[in-house]
Amino acid sequence: MERLALTPMSKGNAMLQEEKVFKDPVHRYIHVRDQLIWDLIGTKEFQRLRRVRQLGTTFLTFHGAEHTRFNHSLGVYEVTRRMIEVFKGHPHWNEDDRLLCLTAALLHDIGHGPFSHSFEKVFETDHEHWTRAIILGDTGVNAVLRRMGDEFPREVADVIEKIHPNKLVVSMISSQIDADRMDYLQRDAFYTGVSYGHFDMERILRVMRPLEDQVVIKNTGMHAVEDYIMSRYQMYWQVYFHPVTRSAEVILNKILRRAKALYLDGYAFKQTPVHFIPFFDGNPTIADYLKLDEMIVFYYFHTWEEETDAILADLCRRFLHRRLFQYVEFTQHFIMNEWSGLKERFKAIGVDPDYYLVVDFSSDLPYDFYRPGEEEERMPIHLLMNDRNLHELSRESEIVEAISGKKRTDHKLYYPQDILHTPGQEDTKREILEILSN
Repeated sequence: MERLALTPMSKGNAMLQEEKVFKDPVHRYIHVRDQLIWDLIGTKEFQRLRRVRQLGTTFLTFHGAEHTRFNHSLGVYEVTRRMIEVFKGHPHWNEDDRLLCLTAALLHDIGHGPFSHSFEKVFETDHEHWTRAIILGDTGVNAVLRRMGDEFPREVADVIEKIHPNKLVVSMISSQIDADRMDYLQRDAFYTGVSYGHFDMERILRVMRPLEDQVVIKNTGMHAVEDYIMSRYQMYWQVYFHPVTRSAEVILNKILRRAKALYLDGYAFKQTPVHFIPFFDGNPTIADYLKLDEMIVFYYFHTWEEETDAILADLCRRFLHRRLFQYVEFTQHFIMNEWSGLKERFKAIGVDPDYYLVVDFSSDLPYDFYRPGEEEERMPIHLLMNDRNLHELSRESEIVEAISGKKRTDHKLYYPQDILHTPGQEDTKREILEILSN
């Protein structure tokens, strides 16, 4: 292990006497040389990420997907650190931005909660809001960051929020080819056991170049970038939008909605859900948010299995014991012509369609060129040609051109197939199955 002198680097930071190294299955090693980074990793807010899975309900589909936001955050930090090593000495790279990049990379997911996206939908909150609140609030993370100056936490938050004036730094953490994506694609592929998400990251890092407002790729690295784009495309449709994962997410969403509705109706829980009450009431503090992790959520799901409310108890049993909903593909024609009749038949057999009949949409745009004026303007990937001019990737790559700007959308209808095969009201259940099979 490399021995380093304790040397001041800048206000509030020093080099560690001995480099810290994390063994990592994706990047082999993650290197920490800065006291600031080491202290941020040690904060309770960052350690909480050990108790939040990276892929939410995906572990119910791919049993190895138990990795956490903690794993991923360290990985994004490491990819960014390697980018900076490549950028050293290039005209548009300012070494004074090094710690800003590294801290933003490390903390970019600090605001994620348990089963993040389902949780956010139900409680109308946003992990980006909590990321900023944790970085700027009365937290251990903020105390460590302020050692670099009172404005440093705000700069870090602005980079993560993509509003910092230094567009180069922002693009390293968040763009169509960034440290975040390069880590999660490989990490998620590794832990799910699939082959789709692998690409030659080392090659991409070697051909990355910093410009004033973005990271660009030397044209000699175009084929490695094509591979990266296709890896992302495959991961979304084979892993992230897997129908079994979506079924589990649908049930999770309905559990949280049912618990919230019961609380607002004055239902007397056998065990008061104290951790959820601030979210049911709509006024959680940072302290409330940081107390919630997936261990806490699972605890309540176990207790809710024993609730007298049949819907909440059933949904919790389904989630905990993997008795998931079945699904069918559907079209807009189906919604227009069959939806209302299907809901009425569900009510007729005593099944609440608000909790047991769910329309779900999945969509992804694997790569896009620049579309000025759109709500989310995506900076395209640019190739640095031999004459020093920039060419947008899809102008040079037929593979990328074929999928560029094309959003793919998936429509599925989820329902409890097991209920439709139980004794009683067979005629109505047969009608439901006929509708679903068309």
